[in-house]
Amino acid sequence: MMDNIGVLPRTWCNAKISEITSVNPTIDKAGIPDDLDISFVPMPAVQAESGIIDVSGKRKFLEVKKGYTPFLEGDVLFAKITPCMENGKMAVVPEVRNGIGFGSTEFHVLRAFSGVAAKYVYYYVSSQAFRREAEHNMSGAVGQRRVTTPFLSACEVPLPPTNEQHRIVAKIEELFSELDKGIENLKTAQAQLKVYRQALLKHAFEGKLTAQWRAERFVTPAKAGVQPLNDMDSRLRGNDSMGGGNDKPLETADALLKRIQAERAQRFQQQLADWEANGKQGSRPKAPKPLPPLTAEELAELPELPEGWVWTRLGNTNVDVSDGPFGSNLKSSDYVDSGVRVVRLENIGLLEFIEDKESFITEAKYELLKNHTVSSGDIIFSSFITENVRVALLPSSIKRAINKADCFCVRLYGDTLSNAFAVMFLSTRHVFKQLEALIHGVGRPRINTTQLKNVVIPVCSAEEQRTIIGQIESCLSEADQLDQTITTSLQQAEALRQSILKKAFSGQLVEQDPHDEPASALLARIKAERATAKENLVVRQKGKRG
Repeated sequence: MMDNIGVLPRTWCNAKISEITSVNPTIDKAGIPDDLDISFVPMPAVQAESGIIDVSGKRKFLEVKKGYTPFLEGDVLFAKITPCMENGKMAVVPEVRNGIGFGSTEFHVLRAFSGVAAKYVYYYVSSQAFRREAEHNMSGAVGQRRVTTPFLSACEVPLPPTNEQHRIVAKIEELFSELDKGIENLKTAQAQLKVYRQALLKHAFEGKLTAQWRAERFVTPAKAGVQPLNDMDSRLRGNDSMGGGNDKPLETADALLKRIQAERAQRFQQQLADWEANGKQGSRPKAPKPLPPLTAEELAELPELPEGWVWTRLGNTNVDVSDGPFGSNLKSSDYVDSGVRVVRLENIGLLEFIEDKESFITEAKYELLKNHTVSSGDIIFSSFITENVRVALLPSSIKRAINKADCFCVRLYGDTLSNAFAVMFLSTRHVFKQLEALIHGVGRPRINTTQLKNVVIPVCSAEEQRTIIGQIESCLSEADQLDQTITTSLQQAEALRQSILKKAFSGQLVEQDPHDEPASALLARIKAERATAKENLVVRQKGKRG
């Protein structure tokens, strides 16, 4: 079964799982009181890949004696249903409450016979090679496919002598322990990168990332009228004529807000002129309505910004915020193999547009929905707020698309707020905390476009926005490279884990001891003991009938 195991050592032999374990054994329920507390293990109590199992769950025997899977300490639990099996939900049962446990009916139970180490069986059936083979032999409908009892029972296991099984298990656990420490350090570094990314964004949008840049590039309005005393003073202060340029006065927050409003008014006038030039077809454009200004209480709760920066609501910038067509206008039956792209929730990552998940509608359907067109450069924002904010810029490859109703489009105009600056800020924990208090909907917490428009966002000069974007992208690029290195290392660690298992089950992990009883003798003894137990059972049953 294991890929390319090759020739087994002389003292080993191949054995069917049903020859070395009892597959899905029953238990004698007679005499167990209904009010007895027993351990209960639902599927989520078994971790994927790790072999960790939580048996702290408790039920009364009456509640579980019918319709659940019984097991005892030392049994191997094997998840039989997709995707739990493929994900590696297998474990050896530890000590259980009152010596008995019950769990999900989606577990197979393997009870090792005398001379067979349960952990050896666990490591074999939980290996990726075994799971791949089991996956190819599942039965049932899509989404409900399972590993059958006949298949599992007939699978062959390379069986070493009993003593060697224990040596193999001990060596596996020693190597895995070292490997797990390395993996833990890698995952810690990965988590620290996430913290670093958010810390970087926090500093950027509080003006701390560009503090030195501002000091070198600008002077405050109060000092703008002071002239350099001489050429040396000019060089020290970076006069434009000397190539520095820090005598340029910094734009005030009030001036920035006025410029934003002027851009909004200018865009409305252009919309109005276009509408009139087109013969006043369609509805007359509506003048943008300003949202309420930030109150003193709201401003007091916000981080202090540098001079020349200002907090404002997203909806008070030169922006359109819209959703897509609702379900009655865009149904799953409208999707076709090719045509106009549809942007869906599955396409929105964390500052990443996931292109490979594609959906399309026909040109005819697009004509009915073209008022919801989105294209390259638009910000797509998920209406569902869970552990973080999912937001992304549409890439240049998306020339024309339709967004679904739960994928909001944020489209910025003019020069006062750049798409890259806005999308980076919208991905921050600051925005998440603003929206977290507003989310509604049990199970699928979501916001609406009005709430998104009311998100408070910092704005600074276009020049500083470009500087911030450049610095963030440079730092995030380095972080992404490090993250990729960590991801590669984690993949290599998993490959090493599977390599260890492959060596273990081919007799290459530990040395063979010629004095060990051969596995063939162990198999013969198990067979004899099972035959004797079966005969004794028949005798006892006859005695009861007599």
